[in-house]
Amino acid sequence: MKVLLLNGSSHRNGTTFTALEEVSRALKNELIDTEIYQLGNPELRDCSGCQACRKIGKCVYNDVVNEFVEKAKMADGFIFGTPVYYAHPSGRILSFLDRAFYSGSSAFAFKPAASVAVARRSGTTASFDVLNKYFTICNMPVVSSTYWNNLHGNNMEEARQDEEGLQTMRILGRNMAWMLKCIDAGKKMGITKPQIEEKVKTNFIR
Repeated sequence: MKVLLLNGSSHRNGTTFTALEEVSRALKNELIDTEIYQLGNPELRDCSGCQACRKIGKCVYNDVVNEFVEKAKMADGFIFGTPVYYAHPSGRILSFLDRAFYSGSSAFAFKPAASVAVARRSGTTASFDVLNKYFTICNMPVVSSTYWNNLHGNNMEEARQDEEGLQTMRILGRNMAWMLKCIDAGKKMGITKPQIEEKVKTNFIR
């Protein structure tokens, strides 16, 4: 089993990476493979709503989004990490996730996920809430910890001093591993995914 962790920060080895690394370490201790995908700082288009992905099966802008979705197809669970900008996730990760989930939702459906937000001081819970909405619209079980999945610090050294935040990350990793093992056990017992109904759209404005 494998968990794919997305570092939505432009900084490869900053505070967001520190949080994800702690989760990854806990997962590995539970014999779960991990990969931290570094979003970094590439030029990244936002979703234009062209719906070309409905025809060609991937985003029309062939960049890191399509690369990540291909990796997502082989993953069993996800952790999405973001820095906090103005009490909100980074615009970069939102553009990335808008396109990834719209063009490749089947790669994520019914796989456990969690979000992690990192800030110097505040805005983490608002960012945490925004990222969780991607999961709850895509049939994804949401993995929790003993507190909101937040880590605080203005740099790596400060983040590593947030003992409560690091503990939250470790527990999140163990809880993710537990859920993955439960799902795997269910598959072996013949328990299948819920049936997907054809989507109904109710529009009250004509």
